[in-house]
Amino acid sequence: MTLKKWILVALIAAVVIGFIASGGGELLTLENLKENQQVLDNWISQNLVVAVFGFVAVYVVVTALSLPGATIMTLAGGAFFGNLYGLAAVSIASTVGASLAFLVARFLMRDTLRRRYAETVAKMDRGIEKDGAFYLATLRLVPVFPFFLINLAMGLTGMKLRTYALVSWVAMLPGTFVYVNAGTQLGQIQSTGDIVSADLLLSFALLGLFPLIAKFVVGFIRRRKVYSGWQKPEHFDYNLLVIGGGSAGLVSAYIAAAVKAKVALIEKHKMGGDCLNTGCVPSKALIRSAKAADTLRHANRYGLESVPVKGSFKNIMNRVQDVIAKVEPHDSPERYRKLGVDCISGEASFVSPWELEVRHTDGHTERLTARSIVVATGGKPAMPPIPGLADMDPLNSDNLWALQEQPERLLVLGGGPIGSELAHAFARLGSKVIQVEMGDRLLAKEDSDVSELVKSRFENDGIDVRLGHAAKEFAIEEGEKVVYCEHKGERVRITFDKVLVAVGRAANTKGLGLDKIGIEPLPNGTVPVEEDMSLRYPNVFACGDVAGPYQFTHAAAHQAWYAAVNGLFGQFKRFRVDYRVMPWVTFTSPEVARVGLSEAEATEKGIAFEVTRYGLDDLDRAIAESEDYGFIKVLTPPGKDKILGAVVVGAHAGEILAEFTLAMKHGLGLNKILGTIHPYPTWNESAKFAAGEWKRAHAPAGILKLLEKLHGWRRGKDTKTPRSLYVPD
Repeated sequence: MTLKKWILVALIAAVVIGFIASGGGELLTLENLKENQQVLDNWISQNLVVAVFGFVAVYVVVTALSLPGATIMTLAGGAFFGNLYGLAAVSIASTVGASLAFLVARFLMRDTLRRRYAETVAKMDRGIEKDGAFYLATLRLVPVFPFFLINLAMGLTGMKLRTYALVSWVAMLPGTFVYVNAGTQLGQIQSTGDIVSADLLLSFALLGLFPLIAKFVVGFIRRRKVYSGWQKPEHFDYNLLVIGGGSAGLVSAYIAAAVKAKVALIEKHKMGGDCLNTGCVPSKALIRSAKAADTLRHANRYGLESVPVKGSFKNIMNRVQDVIAKVEPHDSPERYRKLGVDCISGEASFVSPWELEVRHTDGHTERLTARSIVVATGGKPAMPPIPGLADMDPLNSDNLWALQEQPERLLVLGGGPIGSELAHAFARLGSKVIQVEMGDRLLAKEDSDVSELVKSRFENDGIDVRLGHAAKEFAIEEGEKVVYCEHKGERVRITFDKVLVAVGRAANTKGLGLDKIGIEPLPNGTVPVEEDMSLRYPNVFACGDVAGPYQFTHAAAHQAWYAAVNGLFGQFKRFRVDYRVMPWVTFTSPEVARVGLSEAEATEKGIAFEVTRYGLDDLDRAIAESEDYGFIKVLTPPGKDKILGAVVVGAHAGEILAEFTLAMKHGLGLNKILGTIHPYPTWNESAKFAAGEWKRAHAPAGILKLLEKLHGWRRGKDTKTPRSLYVPD
């Protein structure tokens, strides 16, 4: 940071410290103003010009430095200067102060952000250039965030100062008038009878109604603006058009058909999407075969004779396809047509916010219209731009399932859930697996103790885990496939037969024509959805992997409910998507299942918590099945049993987690779990035992000591116990 910036930071710090030290926060209170109202009124009446300019100066400083008291000063402006002078003074001062805060944020931080996040900042600037003025106006009219945050955040964008100042002044004017007018009524309160005056009640009614009125006006203007230039059809072919037949699209179409709406589902490839064809279903089938192989190989754990596993990889993959075929009817066009959905095989692209051009698989095209459209096109494996990788004929979670020969040496790029699940499955099936992860641990979104346990189990099963290795170059040397990685400044050479790339996923937006309707994907590839899952236009929605932020089948189905219901009934009532309780499971062995906050997330967010642990090596059912490893970890507020988050690491973790998920969803604490009868011996008993560990840690020590004395006295061992503790038989 430059000397000029340090000087400015020091100056701001000095002013803030002076404000606090002088009791400025205590001065700018409604009680203090009322207490000194008469004195101030008298002084202002004799020094009006000085008073107004002094008021403006203080207001500018308070606003520019984001000090507390701006709301009270706005009321004071009306109370002491009346509507005309008060409105002028507050309006000018708030605009100048906001502009100064805007400039300070830009001067101190924007250059740093531009250097570190050039691409992201550039996209933000393009968005601000296109819609920034309107977006700022909506925030000023209906403040989603506090005004001081708006001042600072906008300073980091490329918005011009004059635009910021003008839009802020105009958009804040209605709200400023409402508050100043309320202040004029406060200034007239001289007795308790004034409190129920019609003017005062009207002013405060307006103060309460203004946000609702402003929200309605903003919504109306936004709709007019966003649809400007488009001609809405006079009638529609469908109530809902859904693009994509994966989990999100199927649920959206199902809901629409269930409420008797006319709905069409457009899918260019296979119904069921990734989950059925290349994701959840085939991977879990492969993992089950791998677990069977591991059981046979280690049958001595169960008192049996271990046997070498010599399975046919081709047969295993055929079984995977059989499993897909058995599940496929659940997602088939035939089933959905019976439910009332028009299933169309083809590709769709936007013509307008209400119209799609559909290219059928037989070659002909047609245009279809709908009141609402849902984009549910899913995602695909991301392919990093590593030199030579494309020449390796790389595997990914899409093309893996066509593999008929098991690789002897499998290189897995990525230590996330997909890479870890498949790495473990192939290792248990007999491949020599090298897992390369550029980070410092596997499953980076989980806590370090979780990652360490998974890594330990992987290494016990023969996986060569290479952490802190960044793949830099692929090559073929003397007929052998090679990858060069960078590790702690050194170049590491690794040989392999096949490489499986699992370094993340990218949203499917190509060919949708989103640019035609002014929608630009975010830097991570997903599309920018609102809280109601809408996409810029109130009638266009997105859900599933294409929308983010979660890329789980159950998350896609959850989002799809909001997209479909808001698409069909949004003109009457809109629902905001609720992510408060989002569980997920990584199907390694041990399984890793989590809901809510991890320790790292709670610490990052500044949320106070305490941790309760229960080791699954203590669980009778786990011991009986020779799977007595792993743990349960529950986060709760200090001294309370409310569940902030829970993680289960071990066998059947996904099933054990369900109880914690249900409890979090419905506000049930650990005491409720402890008070619930759990059958013995089951895996779910572990949830009760974890709750018991919390209860034991929070036992009332003082009361227990008194009870100990009571029981001793009743046995005749403690004659000194006070008579007040006597409880008759």
